[in-house]
Amino acid sequence: MTASALAGELHLPLFTIVLDGLITKFMGETAGKLRLVFDAMQATRGVYFFDEFDAIGARRGERQDVGEIRRVLNSFLQFLEQDDSHSLIIAATNHPELLDRALFRRFDDVIEYAVPDRPIIEALLRARLDRFDTRGLAWNEAISQAERLSQAEITRAADDAAKTIILRGGGSPRKRSSTL
Repeated sequence: MTASALAGELHLPLFTIVLDGLITKFMGETAGKLRLVFDAMQATRGVYFFDEFDAIGARRGERQDVGEIRRVLNSFLQFLEQDDSHSLIIAATNHPELLDRALFRRFDDVIEYAVPDRPIIEALLRARLDRFDTRGLAWNEAISQAERLSQAEITRAADDAAKTIILRGGGSPRKRSSTL
């Protein structure tokens, strides 16, 4: 969601790097594909988003360390060092403790999102459902059900609820009135 918001605010295209399409079983091929991504960053300014980044950014030297992934991480670090594009690179993980420390030195900022508290949960739900008539909604129960969920999970749940309402024909979005 952060990558999408940044791309929108910067009026840049968002490119999501799908790691299962990047990582191959052949030695050296993954780093070659990674080079293509960094070449694309030079050619096309945009926001480049690496999701589930711990798949290639895991700490080197761990007992379960796979040699090819270590080489991919080394290549990624070198590509970051050499990058002089005007693109924005974003990497996300749910497991920051698994990431190699060198990554934290290469990225300008590290943003950690905590699980939202009740006021944030309510604000997220209200923002996503503001086009619907929610007068009958048990807000306290909905908020309680959403506790311990991430912002993305809460947003998805609200969007799913809105889709269900529309598909059941039980609540068209209320019309906004405009006044001058």
